[in-house]
Amino acid sequence: MENEQILLKLNRIEKFMFGLKDILNPEELSEYTGFKVSYIYKLVSQSKIPYSKPNNGALFFDRKKIDDWLLQNPSKSEAELRKQALEYTRKK
Repeated sequence: MENEQILLKLNRIEKFMFGLKDILNPEELSEYTGFKVSYIYKLVSQSKIPYSKPNNGALFFDRKKIDDWLLQNPSKSEAELRKQALEYTRKK
């Protein structure tokens, strides 16, 4: 049981460390996002995710661009929608 807790903590530390890196490879991106590596390659092949491939070699991902990409379609909370509706009705 104690070994499992140590492994869980190490896993959390590893994920935190990926958050500190600016450039990630596909395996690190998989750990960072929770996406499977095969899904990352699929996104790359469909040009749906920002990536770099210097000299037609290995794939690299800018963590900041990935963060922006992951958060590109935010959903508003119920409270935000109510506030927006109130502001709209006040203007009309």
